[in-house]
Amino acid sequence: MLRIGITGGIGAGKSTIAKIFECLGYPVFYSDAVAKQLMHTDLSLRASLVEHFGEETFLNGKLNRPFLSEIIMNNEDEKAKISALVHPRVREKFEDFVSENSSNEFVFNEAAIIFETGSYKKFDVVILVTASKEVRIERVRNRDGATTEQVIDRMNNQWTDDQKIPLADYLIENMNDTPVLEQVEALLVELKLNQSTSS
Repeated sequence: MLRIGITGGIGAGKSTIAKIFECLGYPVFYSDAVAKQLMHTDLSLRASLVEHFGEETFLNGKLNRPFLSEIIMNNEDEKAKISALVHPRVREKFEDFVSENSSNEFVFNEAAIIFETGSYKKFDVVILVTASKEVRIERVRNRDGATTEQVIDRMNNQWTDDQKIPLADYLIENMNDTPVLEQVEALLVELKLNQSTSS
């Protein structure tokens, strides 16, 4: 079984690509969604977050996302602290997911900051989804109702594609006018070919 990471900058459309793999019958683990769920449901994690960031971390029992975002936006130490609390639990969930899907030839893991956290080293293959800065800004503005400045701030907190590309095994270009299904199918053919020649 190959463990395959799917990543990309904000607005690149990595979730869209992940859903295509899922529709084609492959198991996909959505790290960011699981992280959000754990911050709501894991009582030990909730307690650790409150202990470090204060009672305002949760409002009416729900994660106070704007509060946390404000804290970690330009503070690498606080960002690292959240990662240290959340990522080990997400990794545990992914290992459970791998075990549950052990009969599959490929298991995919969609995550935003595979390269930034160094977790790309734990995957057999990493797929990087790319799109132009202009397209990404437009998508996030439409999706989140954010301003251009807010989107750029969020982009600046992630690595650039130029930093990620040398570490990626495959690229999928996800512009508004590029056919992504054909790219996904071609990539699967190559993955299967490589899998058969290496086994």
